[in-house]
Amino acid sequence: MIQFTHNDIDVGTRLAEALVQQARSLRGMPITYGDLLTLARSLHPKDEALGRAVQVGIGPKLAFVEAFCAAQGYPNLASLAVNRMTRLPAPGYTGEWEADKRAVADADWAGIEAPLAAFADATRAKVPARFKPRKERPADVAWYAYFSAHRAACEKVGKEDKQEIINQMMAGLDPETALKRVLAAQADYGELRGQV
Repeated sequence: MIQFTHNDIDVGTRLAEALVQQARSLRGMPITYGDLLTLARSLHPKDEALGRAVQVGIGPKLAFVEAFCAAQGYPNLASLAVNRMTRLPAPGYTGEWEADKRAVADADWAGIEAPLAAFADATRAKVPARFKPRKERPADVAWYAYFSAHRAACEKVGKEDKQEIINQMMAGLDPETALKRVLAAQADYGELRGQV
């Protein structure tokens, strides 16, 4: 089970809201990761965490959406989020994709706001105290120091990867853990870096 950060929860909540919008308006039609971020930003244009979110970091946010749906007995909203190239969910998707999409399309999403907020609050309460949030500038400085000392380990880090590392460090992860998390996500979400 993934250990969620505040960033995963905050952005995941916004993605869940956007996925509900997608399910209601387009009857469960899949949406690419980039388009999902764009839709969420259009619903919440002043959300700073969402504004910094990048595709390579979407995995833990969708895992939060899946956990919420499972806990509440809802169909898996995350089933609608797909890779732009393959038009399929990430390789780690474990459900029956076609059935899940139909269930999402047929579900009544009225009243989801209160359970989503309560789940987010309960999940935030489980975030370890060692995940102390920090501001963007100190996270960027700490990342640069780590990067300078570990250039070989960071050779596959692109611009969006760096942004997600900074996001995760702002959520309290140390540079090494944030780097490992992003490098692991590259296989599922990384080929989309720089594309919308």
